[in-house]
Amino acid sequence: MQGPEHRGWLFSALILVGAITVLRLILLAFNRTDPFVDEVQYWLWGQSLDWGYYSKPPLIAWVMRAVTDLAGSDAPFWLRMPGAVLHGVTALILGALAARLYGPGAALWVTAGYLTLPMVAVGSLLFSTDTVMAPPFAGALFFWHRAAQGGLLRDAVLAGVCAGLAMMAKYAGIFILPGLALAGLIATDWRASRRQWLVFLGLFALVISPNVVWNLTHDLATLSHTADNAGWLREGARPSLLALLRFWAEQFAVAGPLIAAAFLWRAGQGARGHEGGLIAFAALVLAVVSLQAFLDGANANWAVAAWLPGSVVAMAALAARPMLRLVSLGVNGLIAVALPLLTLFPQIGPEGNPLLQRYLGRADLSRQILTAARNAGGLPIVAEGRDVLADLFYTGRGQSLAIYARPHAGRPRHYYEQVHALPGDVTGAVLLVAPDAGTCPALPMVPLQTTGGAYASRGLALWRVQAACLHGQ
Repeated sequence: MQGPEHRGWLFSALILVGAITVLRLILLAFNRTDPFVDEVQYWLWGQSLDWGYYSKPPLIAWVMRAVTDLAGSDAPFWLRMPGAVLHGVTALILGALAARLYGPGAALWVTAGYLTLPMVAVGSLLFSTDTVMAPPFAGALFFWHRAAQGGLLRDAVLAGVCAGLAMMAKYAGIFILPGLALAGLIATDWRASRRQWLVFLGLFALVISPNVVWNLTHDLATLSHTADNAGWLREGARPSLLALLRFWAEQFAVAGPLIAAAFLWRAGQGARGHEGGLIAFAALVLAVVSLQAFLDGANANWAVAAWLPGSVVAMAALAARPMLRLVSLGVNGLIAVALPLLTLFPQIGPEGNPLLQRYLGRADLSRQILTAARNAGGLPIVAEGRDVLADLFYTGRGQSLAIYARPHAGRPRHYYEQVHALPGDVTGAVLLVAPDAGTCPALPMVPLQTTGGAYASRGLALWRVQAACLHGQ
């Protein structure tokens, strides 16, 4: 049972999380950017529920499908709405973990600190697998610490289920296993019994087993794509100190400069006990992704899992320096406010180059292509790029036009080539979206207007070609 002081922090945290989440949803309702490539791809996955997909585990597609079905709408707001809510839930779980580790006084600060992280501000605007992974990942940390402290199998069960769900959201969820093992080696507070480990691993394996089976029956499609991201596994390493430095600079942007600095400062002090376990967990993630960054490059968000425990450590470290803590919340808070406000005026930018250019012009291009196909008597549409195909399926939803990916020899390079490639039995003319028609005889169609948006430098055009030629016949 929680004491009065615990209930006190939780009530305040619920008010804070509720207020910030509602504000984010209100601003999201006025967001004027187009859904991004990944977001509409997850939406399309959700139209055919499965245990796995080309490049990701299935949980994000399931969540998006559930929300849009309940809302009765697949408008952009509903595609993105779960982000702010899930990050609010994560903030409360991390607050509960902080209450266990540092006391109730730290819990509200950790909750507020997490809510204002730049990565959380972005994740509340653009729906991603990182966002879906965050609540169960944080839940696994919380329940595992409770299991290690209390010795209850029930908490090991809950930790295993959470870890499995995190893995079903994103394969970075696998960091939970070595992370908890390392935390237990560093600190007895995180050390569980062998029986608890067996229960934890058994539940984890049970939850992820459908996706494992799906991969085994689909040529290990998702795992192969994950290996592609770590390019050095297939093509050899290309070490780059500059890439490593860039990755670390991006971590200061992902977590906020003072949060990242406070974590590194605390880690450098060699903290022990429960905090040492958290630091070891976060450091493991950062070390693995740093190695990837050095060998072949890494995206900034690949280390997001580190900042779930890392933000708890950082906010606790700043507790002894109230002014720095307020400055950190102020800096991150300004970013958290500025980002959604920028989506209300996405055309802002120097010399006609919007700051949010990559999130503009996608739906407009799709509408141009769909209109041209209808005017040409309903010709099937064939496109090369994953981004063009993604928005065509979304913007063209409910229309009777056929949309295909251009056939590609060899292993499919993306989901659309895997599932929606132009079938061999389609004959006659099709409408090709590409910079050029290659070696196929082609009739140029109406020009595409792409200025000021994501495709401004792509040189895309429409070509009337024969389907047989695209198959090399």
